[in-house]
Amino acid sequence: MIFFNSDYLEGSHPVVMAKLMETNMEQSIGYSCDPYCDAARQRIRKVCEAPEADVHFLVGGTQTNTTVIASILRPHQGVLTAVSGHINNHETGAIESTGHKVLALPSDNGKITAQQVDEYYLWQQNDESFEHIVQPGMVYISHPTESGTLYTKAELTELSHTCRKYGLPLFLDGARLGYGLMADGTDVTLPDIAKLCDVFYIGGTKVGALFGEAVVIMNPALKKDFRCIIKQRGGMLAKGRLLGVQFLSLFTDGLYEKISRHADEMAYQIRDIFAEAGYSFLFTSPTNQQYPIMSDAELAILGKDFGYEYWTRVDATHSGVRFCASWATTQEQVDALRKAVKALRA
Repeated sequence: MIFFNSDYLEGSHPVVMAKLMETNMEQSIGYSCDPYCDAARQRIRKVCEAPEADVHFLVGGTQTNTTVIASILRPHQGVLTAVSGHINNHETGAIESTGHKVLALPSDNGKITAQQVDEYYLWQQNDESFEHIVQPGMVYISHPTESGTLYTKAELTELSHTCRKYGLPLFLDGARLGYGLMADGTDVTLPDIAKLCDVFYIGGTKVGALFGEAVVIMNPALKKDFRCIIKQRGGMLAKGRLLGVQFLSLFTDGLYEKISRHADEMAYQIRDIFAEAGYSFLFTSPTNQQYPIMSDAELAILGKDFGYEYWTRVDATHSGVRFCASWATTQEQVDALRKAVKALRA
């Protein structure tokens, strides 16, 4: 069985694992106050061209989203996001469990626009019963989105300007950030994200690490006591060195970029396999996630040997599904999928 369900199905990149083993018996101060975490922070600041950034390490994406969002919002506020946003659909009400409402905006490609934020903010502020309505207190986006799509620099810039006009911190979920940064046609860089967002995170769990996310806080107003909030929410890893070692490895000799590009290139082959066989797609994705539309009968056959993630019902006999490449996807796995898809249409 070959699994294309997601990009966190393998352990960690061999370079990362080797460094973890090499440093395994070292002693160090806990809670990410060790030299490896300090070095990783400096490396991340450098690649972001943001020497003033605060960098914190957490274990997983849901924990990171919940911690960041809860640290920003006032009790009467909610977070604006796309209706397909990860925090709205795939985190079991984690944000709502902190007492904050997720304010979902319509989207057919995973992205939201500056105009949507502008219109929602003004609607809430100008309603005669505004004090009875949850106030938008920040904006959450993903890059790449749940649809595998990407913001352009112009879109991100416009969104950032609107957020700053209304004092709404912009938070970018970068669980798959590497796959977006290395995608064909993108014009968004890490320094761009650092300039345009108040806070974002660099995903490790889905991009070569055994686990871990690196939160980068740019807005000085959001930095105070963030470590206290991490601890309060159960996110402060006692053996924090394990996070620092991994991110230092990922950001040495361009490893993060290399393995991200590999995943994208494998995904482009997967896209072409389905396109050449005549399949259409739910979304046009330039990243490591591809979404072909297939008949249920074909999926039943393909599913005997290949894992994929069900996405949505298209009609009575067809479904949209996701095939996801990762940093660890091999050419042999993609070739096997190619052979199986061709057999479906033989």
